[in-house]
Amino acid sequence: MGNGDIRVRGFAARAGGWSARHRWAAVGIWVLFVVLATGLGSAAGRVDVKDSDQLKGETHTAARIIEGAGIDEPASETVLIQAKGGELKATDGEFREAVDAVVRAVEGTGRVTEVTSPYDTKTISKDGRSALVQFDMRGESDTAGERIEPVLKAVEGVQQDHESLRIEEIGGASMMKTFDDAFGDDFKKAEYSAVPVAFGILLIAFGALVAALLPVALAITAIMATMGLMGVVSHLQPMSETANSVMLLVGMAVGVDYCLFYLRREREEREAGRDAQTALRIAAATSGRAIVVSGVTVCVAMAGMLFTGLAEFEAMGLASLMVVAVAMVGSVTVLPALLSLLGGRVEKGRIPFLRRRKQGSGSGSGSQDSRFWTAVLRRVLAKPVIAVVVAAGALLAITAPALGMKTQQLTLDQEFGDSLPIVQTYNRLNDAFPGGSEPAEVIVKARDINAPEVKSALADFRDRAISSGASRGPVEIKLHDAQNVAFVYVPLVGGSDLDKAGASLDKLRDEVRPATLGRVDGVEAPITGQVAGSKDFNDQLAGAVVPVFAFVVVFAFALMLLSFRSLTIAVTSIVLNLLSVGAAYGILVAVFQHGWGASLVGAEGVGAIITWLPLFLFVILFGLSMDYHVFVVSRIREARLRGLATKDAIRHGVVTTAGVVTSAAVIMVAVFAIFGTLSMQSMKQMGVGLAAAVLIDATIIRGVLLPAVMALLGERNWYLPKWLHRLPDLTHDETPQAVAAPAARDDEGEPLKV
Repeated sequence: MGNGDIRVRGFAARAGGWSARHRWAAVGIWVLFVVLATGLGSAAGRVDVKDSDQLKGETHTAARIIEGAGIDEPASETVLIQAKGGELKATDGEFREAVDAVVRAVEGTGRVTEVTSPYDTKTISKDGRSALVQFDMRGESDTAGERIEPVLKAVEGVQQDHESLRIEEIGGASMMKTFDDAFGDDFKKAEYSAVPVAFGILLIAFGALVAALLPVALAITAIMATMGLMGVVSHLQPMSETANSVMLLVGMAVGVDYCLFYLRREREEREAGRDAQTALRIAAATSGRAIVVSGVTVCVAMAGMLFTGLAEFEAMGLASLMVVAVAMVGSVTVLPALLSLLGGRVEKGRIPFLRRRKQGSGSGSGSQDSRFWTAVLRRVLAKPVIAVVVAAGALLAITAPALGMKTQQLTLDQEFGDSLPIVQTYNRLNDAFPGGSEPAEVIVKARDINAPEVKSALADFRDRAISSGASRGPVEIKLHDAQNVAFVYVPLVGGSDLDKAGASLDKLRDEVRPATLGRVDGVEAPITGQVAGSKDFNDQLAGAVVPVFAFVVVFAFALMLLSFRSLTIAVTSIVLNLLSVGAAYGILVAVFQHGWGASLVGAEGVGAIITWLPLFLFVILFGLSMDYHVFVVSRIREARLRGLATKDAIRHGVVTTAGVVTSAAVIMVAVFAIFGTLSMQSMKQMGVGLAAAVLIDATIIRGVLLPAVMALLGERNWYLPKWLHRLPDLTHDETPQAVAAPAARDDEGEPLKV
C-alpha cells in the first residue's frame, strides 16, 4: 500500500517532489544561494544601529544633536582615591601626594587628555575620605578599551606605592576592556558549543553519523546565508551584534528542528516498508507541510518585533525572521534532494552501541511507540478532565509569580554580581558619590551658547539641580563653543538605585529644566544618560506591548485557522501557547526576582527581570512553540482523515511524534541552556526562560494538556462555522496513504471534513 504514483498537492509536496527528481540541480542552487548571499554580505559590509537610532524620545533627540554637531564624545575615566581607614582625609599631605601621583602617572602614558584634579573640580566626598581624578581617553570612544591597558597599569603602579589608600580606575574604556576579557570568550564558547551539542543529541537520536550531520549542516548553511543577507539588508534596516547572536540561536534551533521533522518522517516511512521514493513523497506532503506552516507562523511572530519602534528589537526581529525563512526553504527543497541522493547511505556511520530500529515495525507509521508516552496517554485519555485540571492548574501555579514581575535595566552589580573587582569599584564610587558613575547628561543646543541669557540659564540650572534635591553635585558644564552646544553632567541622587535615580531624573525634566533652560527661546535641552535611556526605553517598550501582542496573536490565530480550517484548533493553539509563555514568565520571576533556586543557576541577588526580555520571550516562544504544535496536530489530523476515531487519532499522533518532539526539544533546551550558563544575568535570564518554556511546551503542553483538551472536544476539534467556509483552503496535503484509504466519516456516515 502506498507505493503507487499518486499525486499530492501543496507547496511543500511539489517542492519536495521537484527536488527529488532534480536532486543535483536543487543541491547546486542551494550551494549557489549560500555562496552568493555570503559573498554579497561580505562585499556590502554590515551597517550597525547608531546610538541616535537606538531610542525615541529625549535620548534620541540628544544623540541627534551630538551627531549633527559632529562631536565625538570621548570615553571618560575616573580614578577613585579613597582612604581605607577613617583617619586619612583628602586634605592630608599623604592623600594629596597620591592624587598628584595619579595625575602624573595617567598623563605620562600619553593616552589621555583633560586630566582634572579633585582639588580643582571639588570632586571630594562629603566625609572627605574619597576624591576623584577624572580624564578622557584620546581617540574614538568605541575603541578606547583597546588602548586603556597602559593607563590601568599606571594607576596600579600608584596603588602599590600608597597601600594606606584604595586607588581604583573605572570608566567606559576600562569597563569595556574588563568585560571583553571576562565575557568575550564566554559568548564565543557558548555560540560555538551549540553546534557540537546539537550534533551529539542528533547522533544519539538517529544512531548514524550521516543522518545526524544533515540537520546540523543545513542549519549552519542557513545561518551562513542569513549572515550574508543581514549585511545586504542592514543598509535598509541597521543590524547589531545582539541581532547576530539571536539569529544564530534561533537559526540553530529551528534549522535543526525542521530537518529533524522531515528526516524522521522519511525514515519512519521507509522502516514501514515503503520504497524510498514514496517515503520521500509522504515526508514532503506531511512533515514538509508542517514545516511550512510552522515556519510562516514563526516568521509572523518575529515580525511582531518590527512594531516596537526600537531599533535593536527591529534588528533582532528581522534577523530572526530571515533565518527562519531560509531554514524553512532549505528544509523543504535541498533536504529532499540530499535524501534522494543518499538513499540508504543516510544510515552510514552507524554507532555500534546504539541499537538500530527494526525495519518495518508498526503498521503504517513505521515508528516505534514511546513506552513512556504510551503510558502517559493511556491515563490522560482515560480521564481527560482530571488531566486538564491538573496540568492547567500546575501551569497557572507556575505562572502566578509573573503577576508581580518587576522589569528594569540591570545595574552593573545586578548584571555581573561582585565577581569582578570593577563592580566593587562601581559600588564604592556610588556610595561615596551617589550617581557619579552614571550621571544624567543634559545636551544644551542654542543659537549662541555664549549668549548672556544662555550662560545665566546654565548657571541657574546647575544651582537648582542641587537645591531641588535631584543632585548633590558637583554639576559639571563642558562648552563646545564652535558647535554652540554644552554638556551638563548631573550626578543623580539615588545612584545605582534606579527607582530613586528615576525620581531624580523626573525632577530634572519636569521641574528644574522648565524653570531654567526652558525659559530661553531657541534652546533645546534633552536629558540623556544611562538612567534616562533606561526610562525612555521602558516607556517606549510599554507603548509597544499591546500592538506587538495583538499582531502576533491575531496573525498566529489566522494562520492556524487557514492551515487547519478549524476554529477550535486555532483557539486552543493560542490558549496553550499563552499558557506556555506565562509559565516561562513565572519561572523567570521566581528564580531571578524572588531568588527561589537562584543559587542553582548563579543568579543570587538580581531582584529584577531585564526590561527587554518579557516582550522578546513572548515573540520568540510564541513562534517556536508552533513547531511542536503544528507537527503534532498535523499528525492527529492525518490519522483522523484515515478513519481513526478521535481518541485513537490523538493517541497515534502524540505517540508517533513523541520521539521527534523529544529529540527536537532536547536540542532546543540544550542550546538555550548554554546561554543560561553565561555570567551576564541578562543572557542567563534569556537562556533559562527559553529553555524552561521549551521544556514545558514539549512535555506538559503537547504530552498532556493538548491531548486531554482534544479528547474532551471530540469531533468539535474540527468545527468551522459555515460563514467561514469561504476562507482559502490551506489544509494538510493529502498523503498517498490518506488518498488510498477509505474516506473518514463522522457518526452520521457523512464524509469527515477535517
